[in-house]
Amino acid sequence: MNGGETMEQSNIERLFQLVDEITEKIQENLNHPYIDSLAIGLEYVFSRQTTEEFDDKLIDELDQAINEMNIDKYEKEEIRKAIQLVILKGMKGATQQQHLMTPDTVAMFIGYLANKFINRTDVIRLFDPACGTANLLTAVMNSMDNGVEAYGSEVDPTLIKLALMNANLQKLNVEFFHQDSLRSFLLEPVDVIISDLPVGYYPDDIQANHYQLKANSGHSYAHHLFIEQGLHYMKPAGYMILVIPNHLFTSEQSDKLNKFLQQHSHIVGMLQLPLSMFKSEQNAKSILILQKKGQATKTPKQTLMAQLPSFKNPQAMNSILAQMNEWFQNEGFSIVRK
Repeated sequence: MNGGETMEQSNIERLFQLVDEITEKIQENLNHPYIDSLAIGLEYVFSRQTTEEFDDKLIDELDQAINEMNIDKYEKEEIRKAIQLVILKGMKGATQQQHLMTPDTVAMFIGYLANKFINRTDVIRLFDPACGTANLLTAVMNSMDNGVEAYGSEVDPTLIKLALMNANLQKLNVEFFHQDSLRSFLLEPVDVIISDLPVGYYPDDIQANHYQLKANSGHSYAHHLFIEQGLHYMKPAGYMILVIPNHLFTSEQSDKLNKFLQQHSHIVGMLQLPLSMFKSEQNAKSILILQKKGQATKTPKQTLMAQLPSFKNPQAMNSILAQMNEWFQNEGFSIVRK
């Protein structure tokens, strides 16, 4: 490891410790759960606005930690990684599926893919319809070669608050929607959608009825509806880069999904994530790349298919990236704009 990496690592650790300290002080004083205390703490770091719950002693302690922190001296990625670590600490033992965070290696790989597919110089409209704490969204933004107009949606009130503070502290401009992402948005079509899809059933059968991918009986799959919703808010020839369960195309209701995708999109790639990343094969995931059909789009000569090696194996990873770069050259993929 070189000196630069060591320095970045120690910055991340130091920032993590200070944010953790602020969170624990709020947790002790206000008796809120850790993750809620983190949202309150980050908001205070950003705005210095107190609530009625804050007493003078707590304000003094927080101000001391914030002055010591000096947030402006950190790089965006250091801030994102430190906040990610504190959120992970807060979510330890959380069993809810939507509270699982996209691993950094996957987020960076999605950023790499987004840059490869975009291949143009103007501003990109980027959207994550299930943004959680905006870790994936901000990681991809930080890796983009282009200017980005970013949008994120999240239904959980604590997660959306953390997402907003995460973006604000990184000085990233993101417009957030606090809503059920399977309802309508006031959003102009976007160029790229990235998302770690929430997997499971969607409880609102009445809303699901608006979708072609609704179940014939019983609850519909949320992850199917998210794909349909994404294509709806996507410009023709735009891309979706999604983390999906490996069983997406083999589980029940998948026939309907297959027909829908053939009709509205080109399946550009399917990259299976290393099994070592998951507790069991049943939980394993892949990255699915779709392109919405448009006037000048066509099915790739060859779909990009790969079983990704462990991200900890740089030699194997470099070999896969070399093969992928060759595929990009052969296919000449980029967003086509009128």
